[in-house]
Amino acid sequence: MPSRHISGHACRRREEAAAAPAARDWADGLGTDMLLAILSRVDHVDILMSGDSVCRTWRRAARDEPTLWRRVVMRGGHAGTMPRRLIRCGAACEALRRSAGLCEAFCVEYAADDGFLIYLSEMAPYLKNLRLICCNNVTDQGFTEAVKELPLLEELELSLCDTVCISRVYKTVGDACIQLKHFRLSKRTAIYFLWTEMDKDVPGIASMRRLRSLQLFSNTLSSEGLETILDNCPQLEYLDIRGCCNIYMGRSLHVKCAKIKKIRFPGDSIDDYDLKAQTCARRVSSPTMSRGNHNELRPFRGNYYRYFNRDKLFPPLSR
Repeated sequence: MPSRHISGHACRRREEAAAAPAARDWADGLGTDMLLAILSRVDHVDILMSGDSVCRTWRRAARDEPTLWRRVVMRGGHAGTMPRRLIRCGAACEALRRSAGLCEAFCVEYAADDGFLIYLSEMAPYLKNLRLICCNNVTDQGFTEAVKELPLLEELELSLCDTVCISRVYKTVGDACIQLKHFRLSKRTAIYFLWTEMDKDVPGIASMRRLRSLQLFSNTLSSEGLETILDNCPQLEYLDIRGCCNIYMGRSLHVKCAKIKKIRFPGDSIDDYDLKAQTCARRVSSPTMSRGNHNELRPFRGNYYRYFNRDKLFPPLSR
């Protein structure tokens, strides 16, 4: 008897469950515009990782609405191990695939390498804004090959990307992206050992003649290098040279900077800087003497010929 009573009770519960109306998708009544407005407030990484599991409507919108992936931001996390890097790059590629060729802006932190940039150049032909932050798996060769296929680029950021450092890379950007208006190049610290290398980035940046805004954080360029950039970028309206320790704001430089609407000088506060900032390194104009204080001599323990050609810098005196 007890077993029959339990079986009958279970049957009644099954019948009641069958007669009850099916569970309704809570987002089914929302219009497409309202749903996209909600999803636009959710981080793209969260949508990729868990958005598909919320409900059928979210899953359909996350996969089949390219407008949701028109401006992609994937920031946060740490460099981590190789498998994690591959997962992040795979997520970035999936975001590009979902954009269906309509992506116009892509901001990525850590999750980029040469392969991703090549895929980006193929899947986002209308890209106008590209921000790479802490992408140390991107090389000069990979970046150069990809940027040549992005002629519509108007905004470019290379922040804390230590492996993109050859000066001719910026010249390639200036030649390939003729519509570039905003350029941001942030480095970890402004340090150099050869004063001949201070302005190695200047020729490439000076080739970006349509720039409206330029940020060079902790760059090694000198006052002469900055003057060259200003002479070749007449449309510049915003200039940020905070942390550029090798710039001396002389009279001629002040006159040229007076044409710029807003400027942040090397010694200005970095409280509003959105990346990890480091203090400016000591400037060195020669192996024995500090450029900032010529009266302060420091002992040099090393090979002079490693730093400069003595015969070239100190020619024999003519009699």
